[in-house]
Amino acid sequence: MSLAMLEPDPSGALGRLREVCTEQGLEALGGRIERLMGLVSSDMDAYAKELDEIECNDHKVGRSAAHLLALGGKRLRPMCVGLAARLGEGFSAGAFELGLAAELVHMATLLHDDVVDQGEVRRGQPAARLLYGNAASVFAGDWLLVEALRRVQNSRVPGQLSALLDTISRMIEGEALQLERRGSVAVDREAYFAVVEGKTAALFQWALSAGGRAGSLSNLECERLDRFGYNLGVAFQLVDDLLDYAGDSRDTGKQLFSDLAEGKVTYPLILGLEREPALHGSLEAYLAADGDERASIAEQLVRSLHELGAVADTRRCAHQHGDAALETLKDFPACPARTSLETVVLATVRRDR
Repeated sequence: MSLAMLEPDPSGALGRLREVCTEQGLEALGGRIERLMGLVSSDMDAYAKELDEIECNDHKVGRSAAHLLALGGKRLRPMCVGLAARLGEGFSAGAFELGLAAELVHMATLLHDDVVDQGEVRRGQPAARLLYGNAASVFAGDWLLVEALRRVQNSRVPGQLSALLDTISRMIEGEALQLERRGSVAVDREAYFAVVEGKTAALFQWALSAGGRAGSLSNLECERLDRFGYNLGVAFQLVDDLLDYAGDSRDTGKQLFSDLAEGKVTYPLILGLEREPALHGSLEAYLAADGDERASIAEQLVRSLHELGAVADTRRCAHQHGDAALETLKDFPACPARTSLETVVLATVRRDR
């Protein structure tokens, strides 16, 4: 089954951010993003072509997987694998397979998340579960995970299959902790970051260190890339959290307030609840309401979060983790790959989708 029907645009997110930089007078960052796009465009085209050629059976499970694959995406994780490999000996066939595996694991989690969260929109389109059912989406996610493991095995990069299995285990632990806390309005920064480390940062860590291994970097260099991946992943999730309250659904491709509707207490809410305990009552009222009443409470909550500085300070926290990621790159020699990884960080903390 072909995936070309929706014509995914792998560089679309970077192109959109470049436009935003131009609009905001950030010509220097816009120029860096332009150069990053030039360096990775052939990689992104190759990934799009390979994903398009993945054979999905023409049954509900196959169509569920094909639907998500056809929607494209940022391809940030495979991009990181390729750039990390280029810090060493270069972007090899093994690195390509590892990058593909990182994207397939990410996509598998999206299929599973939409079932768990009862999501209705994914990348601006109906979630696969609405079209083919929850069971088909779960099995499609499992199928993509198996395909990812096959790709790692095909890469022949030592140790990466075991490392990815450990990473998937960490991701499941993060999701399990989030599930345990769903619907709770308790303020717990430690638990929040434990969830983020598992569900988001862990895969970035694997992508960066796996790319380094594929590029024959030293153990110390791969450990630095692991730390880079951790901080990049946390920054990415923090921005994702604030876009739930400050984004545009036409850009983010998901319904606003979706985290709130799913009973997830994310970082902007944690900051707001710390600064104004009375928000507990509003949050509990939101979770108990529906329809127009829920929408009205959501609008007030969002206004309060902005007034309390919780949204702005979430962006500031993302910048702090971005700075920590940049610090880990200082010991690598100056080269286009290092500059591009730095640009990925700057683009991540400023993204609006």
